[in-house]
Amino acid sequence: MRAIPRGGPSRRPFALLPLVAGVSALALTATACGGGGESDDGVVELRFSWWGADDRHATTQQVIDLFEAQNPDIRIVGDYSDWSGYWDRLATSTAAGDAPDIMTQEERYLREYAERGALADLGEFGETLDLSGIDPLVAESGDLDGQTFGVATGVNAYTIMADPQAFEDAGVELPDDSSWTWEEYVELAVEISEASGGDVVGTQSMAYNETGFQIFARQRGERLYDEDGSLGFSQETLEEWYELTVELLDDGGQPSASESVEIEAGGPDQSVLATNTGAMAHFWTNQLGGLTGSSGRDLELLRYPGETEEDRTGMFFKPAMFYAISSESEHPEEAARFVDFLLNSPEAGELILADRGLPANVDVRAQITDSLSEADARSAVFLSEVEGTIVDGNPPPPIGAGEVVEITKRIADDLAFGNITPAEAAERFMSEVETATGSA
Repeated sequence: MRAIPRGGPSRRPFALLPLVAGVSALALTATACGGGGESDDGVVELRFSWWGADDRHATTQQVIDLFEAQNPDIRIVGDYSDWSGYWDRLATSTAAGDAPDIMTQEERYLREYAERGALADLGEFGETLDLSGIDPLVAESGDLDGQTFGVATGVNAYTIMADPQAFEDAGVELPDDSSWTWEEYVELAVEISEASGGDVVGTQSMAYNETGFQIFARQRGERLYDEDGSLGFSQETLEEWYELTVELLDDGGQPSASESVEIEAGGPDQSVLATNTGAMAHFWTNQLGGLTGSSGRDLELLRYPGETEEDRTGMFFKPAMFYAISSESEHPEEAARFVDFLLNSPEAGELILADRGLPANVDVRAQITDSLSEADARSAVFLSEVEGTIVDGNPPPPIGAGEVVEITKRIADDLAFGNITPAEAAERFMSEVETATGSA
């Protein structure tokens, strides 16, 4: 299952580029206002774009109001939408030369905007934008070819989320997540399913999200993507990953193929944890609050299996999203001042809290801990506990990585229904991803 990084269109964010020449007027009306400039009263006006729901919009406006009160020479105009329309809107305005001065980016698309020259190098604003407080594990996550095109807003980690009550009802102890293995993970899942007589499954399918495999590959000294955007893992490693899913299916440790399709389509609210029909599932740390509320139970975050049995640990901190500045902004220094405020102001941090991931600035993260919700506070503790075991981060995914979401789901379904073997699934995944990302 997926969190913030899930969902959204798999289309290329610049898919509208060939049409822009004929619809530039439409592009200009697709945004909240025109590009940044200077108003009649001499105040610099900047546009800031983001995606999200109403609560994020309201919180962000509070942050903007606070910034403007402290910086009366700058006015920030919000330009926001839900996720589904954000990328088409951003692509159209960017291609028409009307990109927002400050924009929110996601890791699947950062490389594409950067390589098309749409983003400024944040390293050029050293006098204005202080990046020294950013968590070292994500500090370079927006870097490409020695330039910084995005800075992480906050961090998440992909985990096993567990329901202690489901374990207790099955008479099974929670694992020691500091040392458990993949073999133990499968055994526990099967044991819980058998103990419940099929009413509760041990775990939800892990085959629908490539992030799980990313951790699995990293444990073996490999990675999902290399620095140049090519695949960084062996077919043997991916085949081994798919074999775990088949083993769980054959032994009843996870839902059947048809049940898994329904669960995946229903999103987190229909997950085995939310519906109290399973003991474990794979989620991002920032989903703990929502799933705790849906399930009505106190769920627990566990480290990934296999962190101590292979070459190295595989878990990593993922940038929840990025702040970026348009290369075409007429007032880049003022834009950098606003990004600096978003990242480094404790007052802004007290408003944003964990809405864009736990703050990437480690000092701000520490300062807001007491203000977090109970679930977000537990996520913060978990991240601090695993931080010392994390080796490094990942480079930005290649152009076309957004299409991997649907590729992963299609192959997971075919594997679960027995249409393909783990070897065939691995071969097909690699072939389709290489085609989608242009690395074939």
